[in-house]
Parts: sequence; C-alpha cells; structure tokens
Amino acid sequence: MGEKSGESLGTVLVAGAANLAIALAKLIAGLIGGSAAMLSEAAHSAADTVTELLLLVAVRRSGKPADRRHPFGHGKAGFVWALMAAVATLVGGAGFSITHGLHEVGHGEELADLTPSYVVLAVAFVLEGTSLLKGLAQLRREAARYASRPYGSYG
Repeated sequence: MGEKSGESLGTVLVAGAANLAIALAKLIAGLIGGSAAMLSEAAHSAADTVTELLLLVAVRRSGKPADRRHPFGHGKAGFVWALMAAVATLVGGAGFSITHGLHEVGHGEELADLTPSYVVLAVAFVLEGTSLLKGLAQLRREAARYASRPYGSYG
C-alpha cells in the first residue's frame, strides 16, 4: 500500500504543479493582453489547483494504516476527500463560467491581442501533457502489478 500511495502522491503533485503553473501563465497573459476570458481561465486553473490539494489530502488520508478505530483502514476517508475534490471542481468551474458568461452578455469585451493566449495554450499543452504522461505511467505500472497477481488476490 505504501508504494502505491507514494506513486499516487507523486502523480497528484505533478498535476498540482502543472495546474499552478498554468494558472500563473493565464494570469500573466490576461494581464498583458487585457483579456477578461484569460483572467477567468486563470481563476478556473486556480480552482483546479485547489482540487489537486484536496486530492493530495485524499491520498494522504487513505494511505494511513489500519488501527483500532479503523480496522479496515482509511480508504473511505480518501474517497470522501476525492469526492470533495470532484464537487469543488464542478462548483468552482461552473461558478467561474456562469460569472464570466453573465459579464460578457452584460458588458461585452473588445478582442485583445491573442499572442499571449496562444503562448499560454502552448505552455498548457506541454504541462498538461507531462501530467498526463505521469498519470499513464502510474496506470501502466499498477495494471502490470495487478496482472501479475493470481486471480482473486486483488484485496
């Protein structure tokens, strides 16, 4: 369990760092280019970073060994924190999208210089790709570990 928890921790940390870097890139591009949409996207990426922090709590809580009060371990605590992360993503993303949409309908926005937005798109592609590759590598290692076990020993 410790090896799996450590691997999950690394994956969550890589994803969190990528989301934070993307949020900062979007914030800088929004300030330079004057794009309200990019500033809204920066807020959305910041919410994604908070989601990664909640997933970090989930990994840490679920990795605790069983004790007298929790004879079957702490897996349910990890589930609850992962559920909270999913709800935070849904509520945060919906809140930013609705707020930005209402602002655009009410006030509109002049088309700004798109160069900073394209640079952010390229940076985000590289960072999210790195995070994806880390997650896929973890998935492959865990799948290989399960494939090598005899049937019925997946507990």
